[in-house]
Amino acid sequence: MSKGHNFSAGTIMFQMLLSVVLSQTMYSSSKRGHNMTVLSSQLVCSLPGPAGPDGNPGAPGSPGPPGAIGPPGRDGPDGKDGVRGGKGDQADPGRTGNPGKPGVKGRQGVIGKAGPRGLKGPRGTAGLAGPRGRRGELGDVGPQGAPGGCNCGRAARSAFSVASTKSYPKERLPIRFSRILLNEGDHYNVSSGKFVCAVPGVYYFTYDITLANKHLAIGLVHNGQYKIRTFDANTGNHDVASGSTVLHLLQSDQVWLQIFYSDQNGLFFDPFWTDSTFTGFLIYADQEYLDEADRKANAQHDG
Repeated sequence: MSKGHNFSAGTIMFQMLLSVVLSQTMYSSSKRGHNMTVLSSQLVCSLPGPAGPDGNPGAPGSPGPPGAIGPPGRDGPDGKDGVRGGKGDQADPGRTGNPGKPGVKGRQGVIGKAGPRGLKGPRGTAGLAGPRGRRGELGDVGPQGAPGGCNCGRAARSAFSVASTKSYPKERLPIRFSRILLNEGDHYNVSSGKFVCAVPGVYYFTYDITLANKHLAIGLVHNGQYKIRTFDANTGNHDVASGSTVLHLLQSDQVWLQIFYSDQNGLFFDPFWTDSTFTGFLIYADQEYLDEADRKANAQHDG
């Protein structure tokens, strides 16, 4: 430490000491009631002298207690990557983890190539019979067969002729002709008024209807469908309405007459001088039906 600095410090300490002494002296004197005078020469003697030379260093003191642990220092810079170590030994496999949640359904993939043809499966059950097909073209004439029995003379007969016994029948219902003139094979049903086909083939139908007092609107019906219709107006006299046609019928087909318009049912019956008739007969039977009849007749003959 420099002397000039020691002098300034001593001067300051001196001035402080002087102030204390003066204040104590003045306080003591005021209490006693005496005045006291301090001479400047007395104050000069109390000033410190100049600083002497530095003394020899003293003996080292004993070590102090360890200081408190300081705060951690800042992280140093990262070191360089070390040399890659060798491959270690394979460890034992760990336990199987829990199954994960199902993932989102993916898009449909591209259709792959067809696989090899499989083995033929077992034969399925027979299906229902299909509708009857169209009649095929006529084939070539076959060789003449051996003579056999024939049942066609009896099996291919069908004819009827019937007459009405009641006037003004109900509309849109089969007209019942209850007086039988001819019913070959009993194919005309008196109860229903319908002819029911038993021998498939081509038929001729005709009717002659006497009318009086009303108009007449009558039609020939085949399986619920009108095939011909006849209208005859009432002129105040008796009149006759007639119609005829040729139809191809299958087995169980039905044919009848009926009034097709309201209040136009002028069919008139008089047992003494007029009749209304309905007639039909087979022209020729279907060839398939005749062939089947011959087959059955030959089978019975051989048996």
